[in-house]
Amino acid sequence: MDERLLKREERAVFALRGLYQRRGYLPFKMSKFEEYELYARNKDFLSSERIISFTDLNGRLMALKPDVTLSIIKRAEDRPGVRQRFCYDESVYRPGGSGSFREITQTGLECIGDLNAYDVLEVVSLARESLELVSDGAVLALNHLGLLTALLEETGAPEALRRELTACIAGKNSHDLLRLAAENGLDAERLCACAAIYGEPGEALRQLQPLCGSRKAREALDELGELFGLLEKESAATRIVFDYSLVSDTQYYNGVVFRGYLPGAAESVLAGGEYDGLMRRMGHRARGIGFALYLDRLEDRERERQWDVDVLLLCDRESDAAAIRAQVKELNDKGLSVSVQNAIPEKLRCREILDRRGEAARC
Repeated sequence: MDERLLKREERAVFALRGLYQRRGYLPFKMSKFEEYELYARNKDFLSSERIISFTDLNGRLMALKPDVTLSIIKRAEDRPGVRQRFCYDESVYRPGGSGSFREITQTGLECIGDLNAYDVLEVVSLARESLELVSDGAVLALNHLGLLTALLEETGAPEALRRELTACIAGKNSHDLLRLAAENGLDAERLCACAAIYGEPGEALRQLQPLCGSRKAREALDELGELFGLLEKESAATRIVFDYSLVSDTQYYNGVVFRGYLPGAAESVLAGGEYDGLMRRMGHRARGIGFALYLDRLEDRERERQWDVDVLLLCDRESDAAAIRAQVKELNDKGLSVSVQNAIPEKLRCREILDRRGEAARC
């Protein structure tokens, strides 16, 4: 197979599948739908409560799956001393624009079981390597939710207020953060100082040191420092940064969380982290960590930047088929994609037009 003829998304799937399987991650296949109850019980974990549901022939309420992680956890087993490693490339169905739903292609992995520092390092390293496979100059941003939960616990704020403060930190909204802190008599200086920390890991850890007073915060900082130190020893092109505003729902996530960004993109193409809270919610004693890479976003970026085809070859209906075929083969052998047409399609974007129409008449 000539990989040049594959879409970027398809090339990524092949490369990523090989990467994960070499590290011992087993392919996980699942149906396009699950019983609706699985998602109804965990709606807070999903990006949206809107789910496509239907009743099957047995009268069960089913749903087109909006998430892969829940399905994997549902089938995972608690085995002391064992890690279960799964990888996948699947479609999920989530709300899109204009009240519609969109099919989203994901590839990713989950590591579930008796996890330790190595397992966290392995998954974060694979996230980093995944970004390197799909783009040059990618950035992997990390945070440790222990830093956030420790600071919020120290404020003594009620749960509802903690959620508001977390939303302000996630949105880098210092104005509302200051307002909420002032209205509730909280330490605004520490909250804002932490929320603003972003950048090179060593400098970020140095800034965090005086702000981490509790044992829980110091433990989280030590874990993060150890992880950064191990990642720095790896030879990799992906830049690693610390981002305190990178937060997730602490009902489900704990420990290290991370997101991957491609150059010039504001929206992340990769998201993951430790989700021990979700494991407990679903009745498991084991721990879990994983990530998903959103392949549809790669295709969106490719459509924004590139042509649909390299060459538009225009021919008459009566043109010699053998001659056209020979020219197409010659162009394909040079690695160029070709669309043969009798007229220029309205929405086809091409790098070059070769017009052979009228050649027979000119001869």
